[in-house]
Amino acid sequence: MMDRWDMTAEGKLAQKLLHDLFTNYTSALRPVEDTDQALNVTLDVTLSQIIDMDERNQVLTLYLWIRQEWADAYLHWEPEVYGGLDSIRIPSSMVWRPDIVLYNKADTQQPASASTNVVLRHDGRVRWDAPAITRSSCRVDVAAFPFDSQSCRLTFGSWTHGGHQLDLWPGAPGARLADFVENVEWRVLGMPARRSVVTYGCCSEPYPDVTYTLLLQRRAAAYVANLLLPCVLISLLAPLAFHLPADSGEKVSLGVTVLLALTVFQLLLAENMPPAESVPLIGKYYMTTMALVTASTALTILIMNLHYSGPGVRPVPAWAQTLLLGYLARGLCVRERGEPCGGSQQPPVPSHPSMHPKPRLGPGSGAGPCPEPRCPCHQEALLRHVGAIAVACRNHRAAQRLRGDWKRVARVVDRFFLAVFFAMVLAMSLLVLGHAI
Repeated sequence: MMDRWDMTAEGKLAQKLLHDLFTNYTSALRPVEDTDQALNVTLDVTLSQIIDMDERNQVLTLYLWIRQEWADAYLHWEPEVYGGLDSIRIPSSMVWRPDIVLYNKADTQQPASASTNVVLRHDGRVRWDAPAITRSSCRVDVAAFPFDSQSCRLTFGSWTHGGHQLDLWPGAPGARLADFVENVEWRVLGMPARRSVVTYGCCSEPYPDVTYTLLLQRRAAAYVANLLLPCVLISLLAPLAFHLPADSGEKVSLGVTVLLALTVFQLLLAENMPPAESVPLIGKYYMTTMALVTASTALTILIMNLHYSGPGVRPVPAWAQTLLLGYLARGLCVRERGEPCGGSQQPPVPSHPSMHPKPRLGPGSGAGPCPEPRCPCHQEALLRHVGAIAVACRNHRAAQRLRGDWKRVARVVDRFFLAVFFAMVLAMSLLVLGHAI
């Protein structure tokens, strides 16, 4: 019964205090005794959650807890007079509140006033804690996507009171992150606060504001696993087209298949990649990889043309024999079957079939009729056919030697471009993946 009576008495004292405080009080004017005196307001922000980062429209949506504290010159009392009552909680609409707004808000709707209570202390200190969902403009730079970092600013200040009437200060060096709910896409590095005083063109008096800079870093693991690694693995297949035998008939098909696969991933990337003025890093990687695959396919066609040289092929030039079949073949270890690596020799220059002497038709050819009645020279038609066959065989062997030389040139060029393109693709992939480490 005693506790219940105490609670009843305390409630009556609180009602009496509320009546005494607000009998002649108005919430329309600044609560200062001297109108020339500036009212100090302290602002604290607690980051609770990142709701959305709209990179296309460059809008950041956050859930914040905003705390404002100031001193009301007309709302103070002696606790001893009111039974030791030190503080009361009353609706915020009953007291004067600073018109602190978010300057760079990106919301078309008018912000709804929070219906939370304020804590009023006996010395006149007023503390107002209110949750808020803010939509602010944020310039997003995705040049290093998906390994980019962003910094978004939230600037708070009074909308109508200048620095001579309301002085705004941050309550801490930065926003509090103890109650932050981790985001699946963004990692928060910090949210420092900075006070600045700005004089706008419309007004002569300065306006203080507090700017919180939210430092974000994108979590790139999902993008690496779903977009980057498949492109790296597919691009490593493109140089292997130079390693395929020309007789397999699949050299050009492999290059075209790799190019089509990269095109599909490029379309997927375009759907997930935010729009930007400059091409992001992963977009540059895809474009460069597709250019390399296209170049490798075109070179494969040229090498196939060397491999399948026709019957009217010319001999391999001397510079090609020295450079390609000599030094480059030994350096790349391109050898014939059974030949040791690095021991290839320059093939002899094949002689043209016209350099070979024509076969003699018989012992009496060119010296008049033969006196021997059974001499084979009398079979002139047969000897002409045999000579033609011998010339055709020599021409065939010479053409085979020429085609063999050009096939060897094609193998050397294949091996050279295999090393060059594989090194380029590997270096480019390591350069891009190095941003993820």
